[in-house]
Amino acid sequence: MNEDRRGPVAPKDPTMKRPCYYIMKNKDVCASPQPDGRGIQFIYESDGRLKASAKLVGSLEDEKMIAQLDTVEGLRAQVHSVGVSVKKPGEPVGVRFAFQMYGKTDPYVSGTTLYMDVPSDGMEMVMELDKFTWSEDDNVPGQIRFEFPEAGMQAKVSVCFYMNDGYTAPEQKTDKDIDFNSPVYKAMIEKSLLQKGNTGRLKKAIEKARRGEEVTVGFIGGSITQGAGAIPINENCYAYNAFKGFCDLAGRGYEDNVKYVKAGVGGTPSEVGILRYRADVEDNGEISPDVMIVEFAVNDEGDETKGEFYDSLVRKIYNSPQKPAVILLFAVFVDGYNLEERLKCVGESYNLPMVSTKKSVYDQFYFSEEEGGIVSKNQYFYDMYHPTNVGHKIMADGLINMFKIADEAPYEEDFDITNIKPPKGGEFENIYFVDRANIDKCSAVVSYDAGAFTGESKELQFVERNLDLGGTPEFKNNWLYDGKACKDNATFRLNVKASALLVAYMDSASIEVGTCKVSVDGKEVLSIDPHIVGWSHCNAYIAFRGLENKERVVEITIPEKDKDKRFTLLGFGIVD
Repeated sequence: MNEDRRGPVAPKDPTMKRPCYYIMKNKDVCASPQPDGRGIQFIYESDGRLKASAKLVGSLEDEKMIAQLDTVEGLRAQVHSVGVSVKKPGEPVGVRFAFQMYGKTDPYVSGTTLYMDVPSDGMEMVMELDKFTWSEDDNVPGQIRFEFPEAGMQAKVSVCFYMNDGYTAPEQKTDKDIDFNSPVYKAMIEKSLLQKGNTGRLKKAIEKARRGEEVTVGFIGGSITQGAGAIPINENCYAYNAFKGFCDLAGRGYEDNVKYVKAGVGGTPSEVGILRYRADVEDNGEISPDVMIVEFAVNDEGDETKGEFYDSLVRKIYNSPQKPAVILLFAVFVDGYNLEERLKCVGESYNLPMVSTKKSVYDQFYFSEEEGGIVSKNQYFYDMYHPTNVGHKIMADGLINMFKIADEAPYEEDFDITNIKPPKGGEFENIYFVDRANIDKCSAVVSYDAGAFTGESKELQFVERNLDLGGTPEFKNNWLYDGKACKDNATFRLNVKASALLVAYMDSASIEVGTCKVSVDGKEVLSIDPHIVGWSHCNAYIAFRGLENKERVVEITIPEKDKDKRFTLLGFGIVD
């Protein structure tokens, strides 16, 4: 007998598994590139996301248990241990699982982070919460990370919560595979047509591509347009799937004569979208889109005007010299929220094609299979905001359906919207963005003095543009105030001739970032606190609007209490 092959003399009895529910089950992940060469999939759990996952994936219905997930204290009261498995195709690698709690003092620094090494062979590893030392500053469950040795690695992951004594878990459900070729799926996609509108420009773009002429298909929106929830984010997002559908319809190869522009930026409404359109879509005049899909239906609660920036952006695109086809796309959140009812009047007034994902999928979430239920919420949503690969495919298929309708429709004369009264208002249609790179060329700027705003911040919002998996910085030509370097003359002064003006800046969760005051002609009009949103992303506020087009003095001042901190001024949106 080979003694080396013997097992333990007295193996332990198996540990009885506690009741559990999943917050992730066979969830697709893809490791985004990091500066040190590793790849990380970030999954954010704050702001209600963890609760939504428990309901969506784990079928949790007990309101008391759901509410406990709002805080670290509640999480620890309910959860005994966390089970994690990672299944990666090919040679197994070591993956580091991290569950980070956000702190009260400094969200990203002062909380506890739980770590566990997990093999990528599908074996579940379990970590008991009481085995860790916890910070007294813990506030809320913040984020989960899967840290891979290399970028680009893809896997399926599962995370379940095992209950403490006294808690029971709901029965875990299994979804049926979706038949994307079935008549019932096709019928669901056809329901996404909210309005056919005038298809003349779209039909011309398809024919232009078919002839082999260069055509550009562009997308602008928030994080869903960026590709959030798609794995990998660059190739399985709705934008690239819809682009490929356009190419297939025109009979042309991807990136052959048909070019692709994806300009989605997470957390940004059309108020920011209109400021970045020229740089992010038009590449500062180098690109003229033939087709533009506009998707802000779930982002525009942050629009101060409640629709006028959206209306102005649509007009800006539609009235540009290239005369692109404009399609309005309405995404949806897990609770059915979107701003379709607020914004669709823009498409109705200008007779634009409109595609509603909510109209397509949301009702059928509550149907049985016999009643026509095709896809579940768990299959469609990656988290409470963003679609899975399945959800992105459904969004793309709605757009492709629109392309086919336009292709088969008779030619229509171009629809002139010049004399149509903007239903939400069009004051910002001709706004242009001024930053460090172009302020000296702006005729509306009479003079400016940057004061101590002399640096250029690298703490920016990074997004995956087009097919790139690496992050591209937004608003990189900014002005940074750094009180640790210089706190004298902590005011940026701008003399500008304008009827309306926006101030763009960087939000942040860091306690090292301070606030600012904005005054116009000596009167304070804004107090900007970058911490309200709670993460690093670009934002903007109206300083003034609807005024006589005359010279004004705008001052951005760091208050005395924050002069040792940082503040990033991204630039100005000017209407003259």
